Amino acid sequence: MDTDIVIIGAGLTGLTTGFWLSRAGKDLQILECSDRVGGQIHTFREEGFVFESGPNTGVVSYPEVAELFAALAPACTLETAREESKRRLIWKGDRFHALPSGLFSAVTTPLFTLGDKFRILGEPFRAKGTNPDESVGELAARRLGKSFLRYAVDPFLSGVYAGDPLKLVTRYALPKLYNLEQEYGSFIRGSIAKARQPKTKRDLLASKKVFSAVGGLDRLTTAMADAIGHTRITLSAADVTIRPSAGKWQITYTTAEGLQTLIANKVITTTGAYTLPSLLPFIPKEKMEQVSNLHYAPVVQASVGFRNTGGLRFEAFGGLVPSCEKKDVLGILFPAACFAGRAPEGGALFSFFIGGVKHANLTTWPEDELEVLIRHELHAMLKFPEEAGPDMIRIFRHEHAIPQYEQNSGIRFATIAELEASYPGLILAGNLKGGIGMADRIRQATEIANHLTNK
Repeated sequence: MDTDIVIIGAGLTGLTTGFWLSRAGKDLQILECSDRVGGQIHTFREEGFVFESGPNTGVVSYPEVAELFAALAPACTLETAREESKRRLIWKGDRFHALPSGLFSAVTTPLFTLGDKFRILGEPFRAKGTNPDESVGELAARRLGKSFLRYAVDPFLSGVYAGDPLKLVTRYALPKLYNLEQEYGSFIRGSIAKARQPKTKRDLLASKKVFSAVGGLDRLTTAMADAIGHTRITLSAADVTIRPSAGKWQITYTTAEGLQTLIANKVITTTGAYTLPSLLPFIPKEKMEQVSNLHYAPVVQASVGFRNTGGLRFEAFGGLVPSCEKKDVLGILFPAACFAGRAPEGGALFSFFIGGVKHANLTTWPEDELEVLIRHELHAMLKFPEEAGPDMIRIFRHEHAIPQYEQNSGIRFATIAELEASYPGLILAGNLKGGIGMADRIRQATEIANHLTNK
């Protein structure tokens, strides 16, 4: 069977690419190894709780996010987090403290040392860095001070990357932050300058608000799959292999009906870097290793539900835990405080994150031991009384949860560009480049679709 474009992977990147290409009238097929669409996005609905086993939220960082939801309406509706969820918590000592949100709270917070509070006043006048491979941790300590690194940057990166701030390279992991210093010489000066820049109507679509989809994130992926058409999506496609063939691409795979073959003009991979050696066996081993050696942080996510909190209130986005506090959880999100309908009235829903780069061993614990850990932290961190137990605990393990944009990322990005130039019609996409957030995935996919549509 011949087609114009084959997309490997029906996760957020693959579906977004396929959605915009199908809207432009392109002939395409999507191959997915799982028996469902969505990839890491998977929403569950049980006894009044609506919870995610993968990403819980995204940020409307780019106009492409708002434009995608607008194009999918009314099948899928963008939901932005409630105002109270702007409150972010950081664990220190024996309780959570709110991150400063104004001058008074910045002065009085116990999270940062007095010296670093004064040090921040000199940030606009500090010399910019000269090491292009400076880690996020090194940058934060240099510009803001060690207490800001420990109690702001470290827990933030635990929440986003489940990673080590001393290994994540700023220009790859947080390019916007890196560019603020490089272009303006200061985070503060850069932020002020950016805020003063005139915004187009499209720019304003990037509201920076935390988002989900009304009813759960799978409403987004399902809506895209429906719009693409399920005859264009093959699920449970095993042993997918891609090879160049007479100026085109031959894609072979197996289904319950046996061996299948597609011939395409272009092929787009959106799967993890670790899948590429078997997908693309024609690429020289030394080149493939420069792409596939991407390190992924393993993570356990546990959804925990209470039908009745006994009057305890959780009006915040959630709480993050600095590494220096030596806890066994990376953080706890409060989805029911962010979005409607995630827990029964009077109840609460929590997402515990365990493991990551620094505590990878915890992700191998048996489920009963993880439950003991979670129940302990419900009492110790969230202050539930000892007699109060959750009505639901669901544990999800992700061996390849979050890619780590470390020092080898530059070589990976350059090798991907080299391979795409050497093999016309091959596009290597997904979270191995271009950012790890949902907004990054949507933006990358939209740019690929626009490129192929306008070519």
